[in-house]
Amino acid sequence: MNSSRAGRNAILLVLAALLVAIAAYWLATSGPESAGGDADGGSGKAAAADAGTIAAGNETGQPADGGADAAGQDEAPVAEASADDPVAAEKPPVPSVEADIPSLAETYAEFFPIGAAVEPGQLAGLKADLLKKHVNMIVAENVMKPDAIHPTEDSYNWTNADKIVEFAKTNGMAVRFHALVWHNQVGAWFFKDPDGKPMVDETDPAKRETNKKLLLERLDKHVRTIVGRYKDDIKSWDVVNEVVEPGDPDGMRASDWYKIAGTDYIETAFRAAREAGGPDVMLYINDYGTDDPRKRDILYGLVKDMLDKGVPIDGVGHQTHISVHGPLVANIIESMKKFAELGLDNLVTELDMSLYAWNDRGDYGDDVPSYIVNRQAERYRELFDAFKANKGILGGVVFWGIADDHTWLHNFPVQGRMDAPLLFDKQLHAKPAFWAVVDPSKLEEIVRKSEE
Repeated sequence: MNSSRAGRNAILLVLAALLVAIAAYWLATSGPESAGGDADGGSGKAAAADAGTIAAGNETGQPADGGADAAGQDEAPVAEASADDPVAAEKPPVPSVEADIPSLAETYAEFFPIGAAVEPGQLAGLKADLLKKHVNMIVAENVMKPDAIHPTEDSYNWTNADKIVEFAKTNGMAVRFHALVWHNQVGAWFFKDPDGKPMVDETDPAKRETNKKLLLERLDKHVRTIVGRYKDDIKSWDVVNEVVEPGDPDGMRASDWYKIAGTDYIETAFRAAREAGGPDVMLYINDYGTDDPRKRDILYGLVKDMLDKGVPIDGVGHQTHISVHGPLVANIIESMKKFAELGLDNLVTELDMSLYAWNDRGDYGDDVPSYIVNRQAERYRELFDAFKANKGILGGVVFWGIADDHTWLHNFPVQGRMDAPLLFDKQLHAKPAFWAVVDPSKLEEIVRKSEE
């Protein structure tokens, strides 16, 4: 008996030792570090969650309540994905013309025409479709300017201008001409004497008078040739562009035109345009910054003097390159009213609204703050409310472009900076500014959603 009991005790001791060894081994091999998890046992938690999911009876591995688990699910709505997650974020929209929104031109049919500046390359494809839907007037952004259409004294380039005229005729649109006379984008040949020397350098009084006569003869022919070609297709003409500059002597821009011929070049251009185009064409003097009282008053004095001399000026073109920060809409309207007192028409000829103040060299990049986008919309609403209220003195509104993918404000005045001054974005889609102009009642909801 004693030997038997001793044997059993020995066996029990061996088994106990074996169990201790197994326990020690398990502890050594099943801790958080050996499991590949973080120090807090993160992987162990994930495994436990998976086990809990399966235990709940859901063979798909999704939570029993149908919601997204801690790791996220493919079925989670895209709108709930983090904007910082490039995989989960929505794909950027592609350019398209929205067919289910109101037409800008039709919305304003009872008020005034709506126009846009174009380049020939925009007369086909999506951009052409956008123009057809939203405007009933177009103007050449560049191809009708003096150097483009009359590059040398003996040659004219009609090709691109003809394309714009033909597109307008085909689609029932009016055309504006911009511009017969400008100090920029004009051939140097205009200002050279018969010997090829710059006229402005001449000091002899007799030769200066001869040069002035030659310049005005060239100008007269330039105007008559162009107006004569298009008089049946174009009724609205920017005859002279940007001739006033308050900082220059006499408030007149010190261009070669003015240095050589004084204000006679302005008179010559208008008289030639009337004689070539007939009584039905509308002739405008066009300038920027007309909301500024100082510049406005100089321009007013010039126009009144010309009218007193019988110069055929029919209206004033207000470029209206403005920003979300200014000027006051009241100043824009006050200027129009002042010229209307002279019996003149007013046109908004080059409207856009920069995101940046004139002296701002900042750059929002691709992430324009919502408050700036909303401010632009509110400013456009205020502006067009004023235009509608003064439709009796306003003959039309022309945007300097149609969508933010193409605007002269890109890279100006900051190289590499993109702007967004128009009613349609780079994908040709309506911006809050569009709805502010077409249906202001929707603006409050749009602003609220953008700020959520």
